[in-house]
Amino acid sequence: MNRQAQAAVLFLVGAAVLHAGLTDLYLRYVKAGLRPLLLAAGVVLIMAAVATVWYERRGRGEAGDGDGHGHGHVHREPRVAWLLVLPLLALILVSPPSLGSYSAMHAGTALQAPLAYPSLPATDPLPLGVVDYAGRAAYDHGRTLAHRRVQVTGFVALAKDGTPYLVRMALNCCAADAQPVKIGLTGTIPPVLQPDTWLQVTGTYTAKQTKDPVNDGRIPFLDVTAAKPVPTPHDPYDESWNN
Repeated sequence: MNRQAQAAVLFLVGAAVLHAGLTDLYLRYVKAGLRPLLLAAGVVLIMAAVATVWYERRGRGEAGDGDGHGHGHVHREPRVAWLLVLPLLALILVSPPSLGSYSAMHAGTALQAPLAYPSLPATDPLPLGVVDYAGRAAYDHGRTLAHRRVQVTGFVALAKDGTPYLVRMALNCCAADAQPVKIGLTGTIPPVLQPDTWLQVTGTYTAKQTKDPVNDGRIPFLDVTAAKPVPTPHDPYDESWNN
């Protein structure tokens, strides 16, 4: 791979990164808060490509103005440099789906005790994220949820015994470190549930809990009064984790 080919690959990778950052595609890879850094990385790659071409042409020009000893040799990099093309192909050809029920049921719940329990608005029903509801239900014993109807959205996962869970994958940084947070469902549950179906459930706090068979983590339950399927959300991951 010569310098011009390197510059072309750098430019295309940078353009692909910018495309992902300027559309919703980047949410398949990293959390929304990292968008500015992703855009900056794309710009840097494109600038590096332009600089590579400029220095290459400048070097050739200086060689041509020399004493004639230059023979126009082109220095090539090792062939392994072509591996730079792989991330480009991955960005262009592959749009990975968000992690779903299979990943969730093969990983233990990542729920931890919240550092604080912010006050909640008087909305009815009260929209809450899976992480927020699970933390309040499991570690605050539902004190901030008592006598409140809550509305939670997540995808369905089924335990080996058939217990339905409502799940969101929580991110620290990117999809590679995503971990599930699970809520068990009881009450008025739809008779047929398909794994990976997205549901919006309305219900009330219940003291019922169980332990995750993978890591013995706490899984609180929600007493469902209504449920309806919904489209996959714009951002399928729950970013309230560790925020």
